Amino acid sequence: KDHNTENQKHYLIAGFRGTVPHGLSLEIGDTVQILEKCDGDGLFLSKHFIFQGIFPSNYIHLKNACVKNKGQFEMVIPTEDSVITEMTSTLRDWGAMWKQLYVRNEGDLFHRLWHIMNEILDLRRQVLVGHLTHDRMKDVKRHITARLDWGNEQLGLDLVPRKEYAMVDPEEISITELYRLMEHRHRKKDTPVPASSHHLFVQMKSLMCSNLGEELEVIFSLFDSKENRPISERFFLRLNRNGLPKCPEKPERHCSLFVDLGSSELRKDIYITVHIIRIGRMGAGEKKNACNVQYRRPFGCAVLSIADLLAGDSKDDLVLKVYMCNTESDWYQIHENIIKKLNARYNLTGSNAGLAVSLQLLHGDIEQIRREYTSRFTHGVSITRKLGFSNIIMPGEMRNDLYITVERGEFEKGGKSVARNVEVTMHVVDSSGQILKDFISFGSGEPPASEYHSFVLYHNNGPRWAELLKLPIPVDKFRGAHIRCEFRHCSTKEKGEKKLFGFSFVPLMQENGRTLPDGTHELIVHKCEENANLQDSGRYLKLPFSKGISLGNNSQAVKTTKESFWITSFLCSTKLTQNGDMLDLLKWRAHPDKIAGCLSKLKEIDGSEIVKFLQDTLDTLFGILDENAQKYGSKVFDCLVHIINLLQDSKFHHFKPVMDTYIESHFAGALAYRDLIKVLKWHIDRVTEVELHEHIQEVLKAQEYIFKYIVQSRRLFSIATGGQNEEEFRCCIQELLMSVRFFLSQESKGTSALSQLQAVFLSSFPSVYSELLKLFDVREVANLVHDALGSLPTVMHGDESLQAVKLQSIGKTVESHLYTNPDSRCILLPVVLHHLHMHLQEQKDLIMCARILSNIFCLIKKNSSEKSVLEEIDVIVNSLLDILLRTILEITSRPQPAGSALRLQFQDVTGEFVSCLLSLLRQMTDRHYQQLLDSFNTKEDLRDFLLQIFTVFRILIRPEMFPKDWTVMRLVANNVIITTVLYLSDALRKNFLNENFDYKIWDSYFFLAVIFINQLCLQLEMFTPSKKKKVLEKYGDMRVTMGCEIFSMWQNLVLHLLYILPSGRGVIDMNS
Repeated sequence: KDHNTENQKHYLIAGFRGTVPHGLSLEIGDTVQILEKCDGDGLFLSKHFIFQGIFPSNYIHLKNACVKNKGQFEMVIPTEDSVITEMTSTLRDWGAMWKQLYVRNEGDLFHRLWHIMNEILDLRRQVLVGHLTHDRMKDVKRHITARLDWGNEQLGLDLVPRKEYAMVDPEEISITELYRLMEHRHRKKDTPVPASSHHLFVQMKSLMCSNLGEELEVIFSLFDSKENRPISERFFLRLNRNGLPKCPEKPERHCSLFVDLGSSELRKDIYITVHIIRIGRMGAGEKKNACNVQYRRPFGCAVLSIADLLAGDSKDDLVLKVYMCNTESDWYQIHENIIKKLNARYNLTGSNAGLAVSLQLLHGDIEQIRREYTSRFTHGVSITRKLGFSNIIMPGEMRNDLYITVERGEFEKGGKSVARNVEVTMHVVDSSGQILKDFISFGSGEPPASEYHSFVLYHNNGPRWAELLKLPIPVDKFRGAHIRCEFRHCSTKEKGEKKLFGFSFVPLMQENGRTLPDGTHELIVHKCEENANLQDSGRYLKLPFSKGISLGNNSQAVKTTKESFWITSFLCSTKLTQNGDMLDLLKWRAHPDKIAGCLSKLKEIDGSEIVKFLQDTLDTLFGILDENAQKYGSKVFDCLVHIINLLQDSKFHHFKPVMDTYIESHFAGALAYRDLIKVLKWHIDRVTEVELHEHIQEVLKAQEYIFKYIVQSRRLFSIATGGQNEEEFRCCIQELLMSVRFFLSQESKGTSALSQLQAVFLSSFPSVYSELLKLFDVREVANLVHDALGSLPTVMHGDESLQAVKLQSIGKTVESHLYTNPDSRCILLPVVLHHLHMHLQEQKDLIMCARILSNIFCLIKKNSSEKSVLEEIDVIVNSLLDILLRTILEITSRPQPAGSALRLQFQDVTGEFVSCLLSLLRQMTDRHYQQLLDSFNTKEDLRDFLLQIFTVFRILIRPEMFPKDWTVMRLVANNVIITTVLYLSDALRKNFLNENFDYKIWDSYFFLAVIFINQLCLQLEMFTPSKKKKVLEKYGDMRVTMGCEIFSMWQNLVLHLLYILPSGRGVIDMNS
């Protein structure tokens, strides 16, 4: 009994010599296709689909497969994961070549390839098991393809086009898409993408010094010597008496990652500063029993330039020299003195003193770094941020950090003969007088504390500390809270008392919700000698607190005092504001008389304040619009435009999705569309008024989101009213777009301002299509867009920048969802091709033209036989085929630019145009070719076309047309060329024989055929067995096909041999 098993593929798991009658000799790993299965152990089969024979059935392992193109050129494709198929065939090819590396004594590559092959085999096993998660499988495939590509490149094999780690079938995608995949992989191989973000990894090892014996605090930060300020928070850790990290069981406290350093921070004037504070006696040389109280005292400082790390990016430990200032009062600026090399102000703390640290600059995304440096992040690493917000503020980022720098103080002697030893103690106190627990952070690496103690400077009534603290106080505890700083004299006597002599305080928020403004504040020092007097905060909060500012009702007369205390505050909050104008705007209902002023001042408010309260601000604007559109409509529109354009800034770009969410989920202005359309049309109608150009430009930049609000408002109105006033709305949109068409149709006549406005409009006009599609059907929107783009002046001698932007707008139109729909594409295609033809005619903006054409053809798949697609090909052939051929001839005849970047750009545009031509020719059917040939009015026109296309084909098969390893692209190009030549052969026979014989065109034809056959990429004998098999399955031997065609055409020229033979064009081997 026989069984049909044609759709099954088998692999040999044991060798078979094939010594029986009709036996087939096979080796382990050979692939066979079962043609027929018989009772017993015999199988009829084929090996490499050429030899047939029988062998025992238990010698094979079954794999399912599908058969395409049954017959002479049938392809058997396994149904397994394509990555597994590629690994199998590639390793088989590498195996033979790997042995030759040993023979040729290429030992280095031999061993490296051996390791890579084993690694691929291990990864292959993981994929075959199939127990990987989706993300892990993706990661494994990425590793596999990276190793396959490396090996192929080392062995001089072909570049493999891939999409999401899987090989693509060049027959299943357009040729332009294939070219883009090849070009992207080729460029990616040559040009690595530079990292945009950088991070500094710091690990504290030890402090080496002979005179230790006390515990230490080490504080790292980044300092900008150009602007003379710190740019990062602090990394804080404690050392024991031996100079080693105090908590060895918590390695995460020994290291930190300074994150989000931009390229601007990687320069020579950025320094890593390290301040070391000792915990112990007032004087380092005092006896141990002299005092039981411990103080924070200056010990030493070290600095290192970021530039030193950039030079080597070393992972080795560094030993930094530790210096101490000569005069203790200079401690606050010791790092500046070291950077400036003011040697007279500091000395080494000891001849053998050194701080051992490990520093490394890491580049890339933080998550990527965590994956690549897993050993560093095993136990967790503290994160040290830049001061304030990062360069890019992310939506959803929740922060409420108040940075306080304890700057300096001016104190009296207090009846003493010598100056005081002043220590500052800071607390955060709530509205009930209770000290808030754990809201004072000394730096990353150390848990927050409830109080802060400054270091003590010996006998100094004007101490300078410059210590930075972070107070991460929650928003709900901010109102009513205040900071209290207590000042104590630290005695050096045996008892070591710390005696209170005064205090200062500062509230964090006004009653109206405005927070303590950023900047330096001079606080009043109030006399106080009893701790009990500080228990009742209600009493002292009635006192004045500052000589410079007043918050709320605290405005009592300031008493004359010679003592002052200075702090600097800086708020980094996503919830609180220091801006009074913003508060007035958000509370507009309480002060309706201030609305006009608040709207006018919105543009002066810092952008970070606006995005913090984005939803509240938008609610306010549309609330005012609903309340009195006639009075405030224009001002609200201007404010909306300002906010929309604010989000174009790279710093706030990530807030666009926040606005999108607001429009979709929170926006409630059902009547707003009327006023928005009215004011937008008013601006467009006045584009010729020069004094308004700058303002109108801002409006046109914001048109995408203005239309989003218009559309959403109309949808809300329709839902609420059941679709009332639909016709009125359509008329409004038609009138608006009529104004747009008139505006676009204006020629600048030497006025660059008008063309600049047109350019601004065109650059964002395509973003409006998707919004219009929410209210109108695709054909309506396509007609509106067609009319708008069709109204553009057709002259090409105008403003060149406008012409470029116009073409970019056409390009965005082709990339839009509107164009991908066949119903709308047939309306848009003529106007797109019209503008392309104009630019190609003038040979201008060729790069953009090539990109647009590529996108057009990417939508057209090879096997698409839909009526709409066939009609599109008709239009493209009539409009662009001739100009496309001329463009390729023009750009390939130019000398290549000298610079590498320009040369790469030149090759890109040439390759894109070639891929577009090949895509068009492959898509053409018998009918298209017949219509093309019939369209020539005279034989002279047909002759010129044939000579032109044969010349282009000779250019396409030059070895330098594509990179050496682009065999896939070359084979596709050759397949298109030979198919086209077969179509055009009939035109030669019908029109240029007998009395119409034309030597030049026949000579061009045979010359093309000869160099086609002799191409290296078609010499199958030079290929590996697997590559030869794939080419034969997909294309057959194209040399044979062309040879047969040459023979056929030659037979038609028997009567004209006298014209052909003298040319000596070379020998044509009919057997090739």
